[in-house]
Order: sequence, then structure tokens, then C-alpha cells
Amino acid sequence: MRRNPRSETRSLSKLRRRVRRKRQIPPEASGKRTAVNRSQNHQYRLHQLKCSNCGEATKAELPKGVSSLGYGERLSATIGLLSSPPYRQSYRQVCRMMSEVFNIEISRGSVGRLRAELLKAISDPVAAAKDYVQSQPIINSDETSFSQGNRDGSNPHSRQGWLWVLLSPLVSFFEVTLNRSQQTAQDLMGEDYSGIVISDRYSAYSWIPLEQRQLCWAHLKRDLTAIAERTGVAHEIGSALLARQRRLFRWWYRLREGSLSRELFLEAVESLRASFKQILEEAAALPISPQEKTPLAKTVRTCRQLLKVEPALWTFVYTSGVEPTNNAAERALRPAVIWRRTSFGSQSQQGSRFVAAMLTVTASLQAQGRPALDWLSQAFLAVRSGSLAPSLIPDPSFPCSHYSR
Repeated sequence: MRRNPRSETRSLSKLRRRVRRKRQIPPEASGKRTAVNRSQNHQYRLHQLKCSNCGEATKAELPKGVSSLGYGERLSATIGLLSSPPYRQSYRQVCRMMSEVFNIEISRGSVGRLRAELLKAISDPVAAAKDYVQSQPIINSDETSFSQGNRDGSNPHSRQGWLWVLLSPLVSFFEVTLNRSQQTAQDLMGEDYSGIVISDRYSAYSWIPLEQRQLCWAHLKRDLTAIAERTGVAHEIGSALLARQRRLFRWWYRLREGSLSRELFLEAVESLRASFKQILEEAAALPISPQEKTPLAKTVRTCRQLLKVEPALWTFVYTSGVEPTNNAAERALRPAVIWRRTSFGSQSQQGSRFVAAMLTVTASLQAQGRPALDWLSQAFLAVRSGSLAPSLIPDPSFPCSHYSR
């Protein structure tokens, strides 16, 4: 007889026992990879006793850190990773892979429940990643369209969704929103952000002072090329600006490789910047009517817009660590863009949160040279055992060069 914790009597009699199985993918042992189709099964026998006085049944609980779903943390992490943007596998494809590769049968419903558990597990580290990025002196920012359905009632008006990225050298943060407004950009970066933002010329960033902006020269090059391909005066304007852009980047590449000193670079850019601005001013002064839509009119309007933000074209020249293009942010969005083409976005707000959170995790870990599967396994173990989740913030004791290898 055993003591009933509820009635405080020694009146428990054996009733039955439950059996719970946990399927697991073993980690690498001693640096050697295990067979790809090998999986482990752990069995837990949970006894249940009934009180002869009150009739209450006392059930044993699973050990701390073991999920009632029956999937180990490494297997759960593998499923979450496969169904996220880096690998872009559908629920059905994940189930098929688990069956064929690991001989583990799993339903699509279980995949969805594991994804929900994973989102809960990584929510705190992702929030900390946002705070970290907002504290960095230089960040890249970009956005791309991302459809979000209304399965959960969060988008009743079928508004266009947008996937935003804030990128620092070692940590990235992604978020899906239902607008592309200036307020959204302020909420993501923080209204009091005092660092430098590398971005395109989209109006949502116009609240940032020009001295804190670096406009993307890759976008500008495309605009100048389009102007140069026009005829007449527009062609002359575009060709002159494009020639100076090419010269600037030749100097920039030489500066980066060490064949040109910063002093000579600054001296050369001063005269180039003056001539670049002069061409813009002369083009902006050309008379056009408000309704005119000729190639020349389009060129004049573009030059007038560039003059308004001209100081933000040259921040990279005077501030170390600032790149002249926003290519890093565009590369960070590329996995999501490819995934969007096959999945057509998400069907709910939770789906969008999962996509953004997993992009934050995988992009940050990749930049730091840390394995995503091990980190996600630790996150699952933490949420199941009630312990502290692993961090996405780089260890300050390691230099940046450690992560770049």
C-alpha cells in the first residue's frame, strides 16, 4: 500500500500502468556521424494507483524534459528546421522524409504541434535578438512582400503582408507585418535609434536623419542605368552620373583590398562628389510641367529626389564599417523569397511568426558559425524542462573573426 498525496492515507492500490515512448535522433558521438537512418526509442512506464478510500487515481508523470508528444528534442528540432524557410519542406514532405530516412511515422498534425512548441521555445531568444540589433551602431534594413492568410481571423481585410529584416554583422531580426509604413519601421528599429541605417530610398525610412542614413548604391546604379538607356539629354545625364558611380566603386574596391589609402580615397571622393552633385543640380533645374511624362521629365524628377537625400549617398566614405550597398539585407531575405514562391506565404499570424522567428534563428546562427540543429535541440530541451533557453547573442569573449570562419 502507498500513501495517497490527496487524502493523506496509505490506501493506494495498483490500478494500471501507462506506457509512453519517445522517438529520438541520436547526436553525433565522439565526432563521428551515426548512420543516417538510425533512430532511438525510449520507453517510459508510468504507473497509476487508485485510492481505496476516495477512489482518486494517482498517475505518475513523465521525467522532466520529456514531451508527451513522444518526440525527442533532437528529432523535434530536425522537424522544425526542415519545415522552416532554410529548407522549405511542406508538412507532407517532412512526414515522408521522417518515414523514409529515419523510419519514424509522424502525422501532419504532430508536425504542426511541434512547430507551435518550437515557436514558444525560441520566442524569448528572438525578442532578445531584436533588442541586440536595436543597440548596434550600424544596421541594414529591407523588406519584401509576404502574403498572410486569414485562417485565424488576424487578416480579415486580406491586407498585403511584409517581411522586414534588420541586419547586424552577427545577429539578424525578422518580422512579418501587415503594413509597410513609417511607423512600422520606427517600431522595428526603435524611434530613438541613434545608429546608421543602410537601406534603399523607400519613404518609410525618411524619419531617419540624413546623417544617419546610407542609401544603397546598387539600387542607385539600376536607376542611373535606366536613365542612361534613354535618349537625348536624359541619356547624357545618366551616362555622366553612371561613369562617376563606376569610378567611385573602383576606388572603393581598391580601398578595401588595401591598395589605396583612406587619405587618397577621401581626397578623390571630394572632387567626384562635387561633380556628381553639380550634374544633379543642373538636371533638376531643367524646366518640366507637372503633368509631363516624357523620359526627360522622369529623369529630372529622379534627380530632384536624389538631391534631397544627397548627403546620405556618402556616409560610407566618412564612417568606417558602413557599406555602400544594402546587398547584405537582400541576401538575408532571399531564403524567404524562394520559400514564398512555393508556399504562397503563411495562412495565419502564428505561421508568419514562425517564419520570422526561424529566419532570425538560422540567419543569426549562420553568421556566428553555430550549428542550428544543436541550438534548436537545446531550445526544445529548455522549454520542456522549464530551464533557460539558449541565447542568440554572440559571446563577447570571442572576436568577430571567430564567427566568420
